[in-house]
Amino acid sequence: MSKQNLGQMATPDLMALFARATVGQDEALLGSQRARFNRLFKLMSDISNELKGREGDQRVALLSLFDYPNMQVRLQAAKLTLAVAPLEARQQLEAIAATKWFPQAGDAGMCLSFLDDGTFKPE
Repeated sequence: MSKQNLGQMATPDLMALFARATVGQDEALLGSQRARFNRLFKLMSDISNELKGREGDQRVALLSLFDYPNMQVRLQAAKLTLAVAPLEARQQLEAIAATKWFPQAGDAGMCLSFLDDGTFKPE
């Protein structure tokens, strides 16, 4: 999907595409499909950048995915909202880490660790 196409999509449609891409990431992780994961990660990043570039930084729309049934969707939404909703995003990451549902719990825990030691600074 091109950036031009993303730019023409409404925010709710971007949320649906984000959810599909991150569910696909989860499936790729479980199936050891690195190339597929990387393609979907790029799409997810492009969606986040499109939202960030919209008036008022529309990444806050990702908060609507914090109740999504798939853990990978919640994880990626939380990580990408740290800059715009740090308290809510951190709570989501803490909740994911506490589940011990791997690999997402490990990813969330590492993200929190990097936040706390200053290695990661959300933009």
